[in-house]
Amino acid sequence: MTPVQIDLVSDIACPWCAIGYARLQQALAQLPDVAVNLTWRAFELNPDPHLVPEPILPALCKKYGVSEQQMRANQQQLMHIASDLGLDFSGMEQRLTCNTFDAHRLLKWAASVGKQTELKLALFQAYFGQGVSVNQPEVLLACVAQVGLPTADAQRVLESTDFAEQVRSEQAHYQQAGIHSVPAFVINQRYLISGAQDAATLAQALRQIADEASPS
Repeated sequence: MTPVQIDLVSDIACPWCAIGYARLQQALAQLPDVAVNLTWRAFELNPDPHLVPEPILPALCKKYGVSEQQMRANQQQLMHIASDLGLDFSGMEQRLTCNTFDAHRLLKWAASVGKQTELKLALFQAYFGQGVSVNQPEVLLACVAQVGLPTADAQRVLESTDFAEQVRSEQAHYQQAGIHSVPAFVINQRYLISGAQDAATLAQALRQIADEASPS
């Protein structure tokens, strides 16, 4: 069967992106005969490089125009969903807003050495599990070390402009394609599944696409 290409447009600062990936893993467990090539694509929820970090709850209240009580309830719901999927979101309410451009550059570098997904998951764990800011070089390097990649090489990337243009052009490409919220699953460069759909929905869609793409 021809492998299915999944381009997963997401941001490290997006809790639904971590949930969407976990649900994708559940879906793929139901499809043992479907091979998948997964590539993480860049999206920034806070694209301002001069963003001043602020506590997440008041920032989200301001962004969505809801009370802190409502937002705290929303965050608690996310934590329950994550827990059911085996994810650690215990740092959800302690995190600060942050720009993730350097993290996306490191993810491009990690992809070049075959460790993109491992680093992405480590970044999710740092931000949502530990509540630490994934725009801080020391946090990024700790995640790099956690997945067994050389921190000296990663530091050279951070101190340079390596992969910056690749991240910018990738973001522009998906925005021009009409993707303005994440997660977004682009399948075989033809089909779009928006949002963190449940595992059954993802499995059904992937089965149909895989069957259509395979020679009869």
